[in-house]
Amino acid sequence: MGKDTIADIITSIRNADMDGKGTVRVVSTIIIESIIKILFREGFIENVRKHRESNQNFLVLTLRHRKNRKGPYRTNLNLKRISRPGLRIYSNYQKIPRILGGMGIVILSTSRGIMTDREARLEKIGGEILCYIW
Repeated sequence: MGKDTIADIITSIRNADMDGKGTVRVVSTIIIESIIKILFREGFIENVRKHRESNQNFLVLTLRHRKNRKGPYRTNLNLKRISRPGLRIYSNYQKIPRILGGMGIVILSTSRGIMTDREARLEKIGGEILCYIW
């Protein structure tokens, strides 16, 4: 893993989804747990469980797969990292982008914690745009 843990987690989930794997094991930090909690609540992840191995905590994620008409199980899970350590992207609550007209979600880091775009608009606070998920 590199220094950008959020990008590493997003890449791990995206690669496992493209490869058709059912589970992903990621390192557990407070920020990662908050992001995974949002993914679970929004229905992108089926199950989350904690795992401890040699003094390090991991999260084991079970990805949600949907049946495709033409073949095996596939998902339409797309994740994109926006703000990164070299270029931080901030937005106020009025200019938070809508992904696919509100079908996708934007995950933000605000002064009140990690939250989705809908929650930030309701509380009328902006923050750093971490990633898009659709």
